[in-house]
Amino acid sequence: MLTKLLHRSAADIAQAGRLLAGGEVVGIPTETVYGLAANALDEAAVAKIFAAKGRPQDNPLIIHISALEQLEDLAEDISPAVWQMAEQFWPGPLTMVVKKKDIVPDRTSAGLDTVGIRMPSHPVARAIIDAAGVPLAAPSANTSGKPSPTTARDVLDDMNGKIPAIVDGGACTVGVESTVVDMTGDFPQILRPGAITEEMIREAMGAVSTDRATLEGLSDDAKVRSPGMKYRHYAPKAPVILLEGAPEDTYLALLEQMQQPWTGVICFEEFLSAVKEVKSRLVYSLGYSWDHAEHARRLFALLRKFDRTQAKRIVVQCPRTMGANAGTVNRLRKAAGFQCIDCKKGRRIIGVTGRSGCGKSLLSAQLEQLGAQVLDADKIYAELLQTENPMTGMLNHRFPGVWKDGVLDRKKLADIVFSDEQARLDLNFITHSQVKAEMHYRTVHSDSKLIVLDVPLLFESGIDRLCDLTLAVLADREGSLLRIMKRDGIDRPRAEARLNSQPDDAFYRARADLLLHNRGSLAEFEANIDAFTEKYCK
Repeated sequence: MLTKLLHRSAADIAQAGRLLAGGEVVGIPTETVYGLAANALDEAAVAKIFAAKGRPQDNPLIIHISALEQLEDLAEDISPAVWQMAEQFWPGPLTMVVKKKDIVPDRTSAGLDTVGIRMPSHPVARAIIDAAGVPLAAPSANTSGKPSPTTARDVLDDMNGKIPAIVDGGACTVGVESTVVDMTGDFPQILRPGAITEEMIREAMGAVSTDRATLEGLSDDAKVRSPGMKYRHYAPKAPVILLEGAPEDTYLALLEQMQQPWTGVICFEEFLSAVKEVKSRLVYSLGYSWDHAEHARRLFALLRKFDRTQAKRIVVQCPRTMGANAGTVNRLRKAAGFQCIDCKKGRRIIGVTGRSGCGKSLLSAQLEQLGAQVLDADKIYAELLQTENPMTGMLNHRFPGVWKDGVLDRKKLADIVFSDEQARLDLNFITHSQVKAEMHYRTVHSDSKLIVLDVPLLFESGIDRLCDLTLAVLADREGSLLRIMKRDGIDRPRAEARLNSQPDDAFYRARADLLLHNRGSLAEFEANIDAFTEKYCK
């Protein structure tokens, strides 16, 4: 069989639709990964998916639809919660497990009385479903167990000669498979993490849980309720060694692991130059440690790259495990067979940040009451200014005349940096690097099992790389203004100017592992803090 590469033209989409309607299997693009599609209601067509992938028969398939009304054709006893989730997250990277109608063959659902259904957001995927005129079963278009494909070329590598056609819809924008949520219980339960996070579902629905199998895998005799739960997945030919912990800790462990010959490396962008100085070949970047979306987009493509090399082992700096990274970490743990090296050294470091007046101080105080050691960046900076140390030496050298009788002339320094962009950058580099170094020293020598780093410029300074978990507090603007005015004794224009100079919520949403909202009453914020500490600090 010659596999034909089709494109996103109307004619090629129509051709793909005809193949699918005729019982054939076609590789199709989605926003998550490429799928291996066939008519979900045709047992013979579905059997071709299992044959092409070499997929275990007890691993259920996800059905893809193009319109909301198609859900009623496939599912029964649809709860209001399902409709609410669909309204919130469809079209998009969310699969809901629901009770299936008899029209769905047992081969598609792996004999279960439930089936996973999703509506992809990729326009080519929905156009193909419409052209086929039937719902499509579409697991990832890879040989079972290998990394999922995120380009048409990846699909061709695995499926050439096994299927008649692949539609090239460009590179996938999400990069990991959809979040799978079981909707048959009292509240949603995540069976497979993805781009739709636990926090997002909780915000929409009020309650959600995550199956422990996402972290530990299933036993051999356990029933598979969702794709990606049981079998070894996402793995390249070479074994994967996963380093878990704060980025700075995993970097040090990485240097040790790299000493073995023919070791491939996946590291964070901020460590790439240093790693390449030690090992010039077989080194790839996963993106910056805070860039959760980029981790997902790059992961499978990087794992596949090593199959075209002579790598005998692959060592990976694992992203932090919370929030938007949960899907990426799940795939990495599956690729490593859940064999991971813990670099956390028996303690947890939480980085807390947010705009002025957001409520960081109250959160830190609450954590301190739980026994945490709180390291405040502003206080450490003030302490460093009182003694002779590398920071004061570098400041005195770079900005001559800003010291008088051992005291920093803050006004003179401000006048310099506000009129000279390079001077401002130099000042930030000096202060950030030295505060970071001091915080690193104190965490290493701390006896506390829970350490909190209270840092307004957590990500800008790079101090987030010391943290196992980063948390941003988001507050409403008016509440923040009132707190700043009361705390600092300044008027509204000055408080507004301060807030206007700081990042917006989108900055923190893109970088923080978790978000803590302070948008209501004090009691509501304290309840949010209690929920956070109960889950992550006990």
